[in-house]
Amino acid sequence: MANSKAHDLNCLTISELEALAAQRMDKQTRDYYNEGADSGSTLAENISAYQKYRIRPRVLRDISSIDTSVTVFGHKNSIPLGVAPTAMQCLAHPDGETATARACKEMGVVMGLSSFSTTSLEDVKRSLGDEHPGALQLYLFEERQKSRQLIQRAKKAGYKAVLLTVDTPVLGRRNLEIRNQFKLPKHLKIANFMQDEERDQGVDNTEKETGANESRKRSAASEAGYQEGSKRVLPSGPITFHSHAPNPKLCWDRDIEWLKQECYPEMEVWVKGIATAEDALLACHHGVDGIIVSNHGGRQLNGALATIDALPEVVDAVRSQSSKIPIHVDGGIRHGTDVFKALALGADFVWVGRPVLWGLAYKGEEGVKLCLKLLSDEIRLCMGLAGVTKVEDIGKEYLVKIDRSGFVSRL
Repeated sequence: MANSKAHDLNCLTISELEALAAQRMDKQTRDYYNEGADSGSTLAENISAYQKYRIRPRVLRDISSIDTSVTVFGHKNSIPLGVAPTAMQCLAHPDGETATARACKEMGVVMGLSSFSTTSLEDVKRSLGDEHPGALQLYLFEERQKSRQLIQRAKKAGYKAVLLTVDTPVLGRRNLEIRNQFKLPKHLKIANFMQDEERDQGVDNTEKETGANESRKRSAASEAGYQEGSKRVLPSGPITFHSHAPNPKLCWDRDIEWLKQECYPEMEVWVKGIATAEDALLACHHGVDGIIVSNHGGRQLNGALATIDALPEVVDAVRSQSSKIPIHVDGGIRHGTDVFKALALGADFVWVGRPVLWGLAYKGEEGVKLCLKLLSDEIRLCMGLAGVTKVEDIGKEYLVKIDRSGFVSRL
């Protein structure tokens, strides 16, 4: 019998973690974190698409010593999995991103931080520590100076990579968010832009101390950018996700080169949101440091391919260029066998978002560690039972695919 002390007997799977978290989040938070765009079909397929693949285990191989570690951003990661950047984590738990960072440090897992975090990037990096890399997710704003300031701060704090989100030229339609009239509670702030907000509104330290700035903040509305004939009107007011994150002007030729100039040499430049061979080839052409196959957790274009289905063509395109650009994938990973399947299809690494939020809502830092431990244990067990002892040895020979008629085909 397994040692029960090594387990949380209330939570032995990610699906149980989801159920426990749902009990601890208010409806607005639960809907915000868990919703996909429109009918949610892409969100659902991100998960279900993994069931089209089955593992071909090999036996009679010495698996007494299994190494689950990989190198990412120059750091030895304990497992081929990182914590994806997800916004506003203090909605799930008062310690928010700080708790996630402490858990990542202890578990030896890289953390991606959303630009729209409820804890400043500096405070998160202090919780990660000097030796642990952080990756800053970035929305490149139409006003580049605001993004430049964020990049400079990330450099100074010691982040090792920028993950440019490229799949939000406009925001997908999230109906529960609209129906709930989602707003960040007044006691929480988008921490990375508080200084910008105060500077834009002429708030000084005296005003902050006396509270005289509150009326100014209430009167300063955030407005999204829009097209007026041939003229582009830029977003205005305090930076918010809905008003400033979408950037319909984002393009390969202008923005990737600018971003590399701003980030190098301290930080790598990755693009997050690639879903086709064509864009993978453009990423190679423009010399990015890495690709993340992503559909924004099914929150943008509903009806898009599940990420695990998009992954093979991206891998084939990049490798056709004899490129060694690393390819990561996120979306729908709920078990260690999902990680194994993604790696077998050519990914070098995976990212997990919602399960970490569920762990955070369940028990804060301890819940995040529980989430990562469940996945880590499952990855190690899957590798052993499949007859693999090193991550780099996981290849497509370990998978078959099942078609709609139930027939099995080798990859």
